[in-house]
Amino acid sequence: MINKNLYLGLLMGIVATGCSEKEHEDGTRNEVLSPCNIVLGNMEFTQSKNGAENRVTVFGDTLKFIAGAQTDYFRSPNGSVIDTSPVIFTEVDNTKPFTFTAKVEPEFTKNGTYSAGVLYAYANKEHCQKLCFEQDEYGIHRIVTVRTIGTSDDNNHQSIEGPSVYMRISSDGKQIGNYFSEDGKTWHMARLYGNDFPKKLFLGLSSQSPKDNEHTCRFSEVSITETAVSDFRNGKLKNE
Repeated sequence: MINKNLYLGLLMGIVATGCSEKEHEDGTRNEVLSPCNIVLGNMEFTQSKNGAENRVTVFGDTLKFIAGAQTDYFRSPNGSVIDTSPVIFTEVDNTKPFTFTAKVEPEFTKNGTYSAGVLYAYANKEHCQKLCFEQDEYGIHRIVTVRTIGTSDDNNHQSIEGPSVYMRISSDGKQIGNYFSEDGKTWHMARLYGNDFPKKLFLGLSSQSPKDNEHTCRFSEVSITETAVSDFRNGKLKNE
């Protein structure tokens, strides 16, 4: 006969496992995010993960984001997973158009391979994407996109010579475009794909430091509009 306490323990374990894997009707999974209240530009970031609320400081229209050592988010095709990056989020209705824009200025260092300032589109830890201004293996600073659907891909794009770059994620409800601009006027497409995210979507800011002791990134000119870019090839808003 099975011991009663052992039986109850096994039963509770099965129930807990089932709950942790449950997917809601909107496609989101159970995931604990911490509340926060960070206002920047016309955006209010109300959720965070991995202690991000303790990693940011706002000075006027600029947010300073310091990531600690070994912080990254990547679900490798080889099966390894790292999910330690601090991120702050704002929630949007993904059935409606939006454009999320920020000027990103990382403090790159000699040892900061893969250090980056990041914009997120995030449904859950298995379904999200990053738009990064990142330092590669050769010390080159470039635009990188990472899309995660179960596992993550990794795409290096154009190198950037200046200390900062403007980055943008935009959706009309059917498609999502990722863009970058060195002057905030001429935009270039990095990635375009079908919007398969659920109705509830989080947009976020993050700093990551996979190889260095820490990484500091400054975000400014941060904004969100309830419109999509007028042309998904050139990434411009109607009034630009």
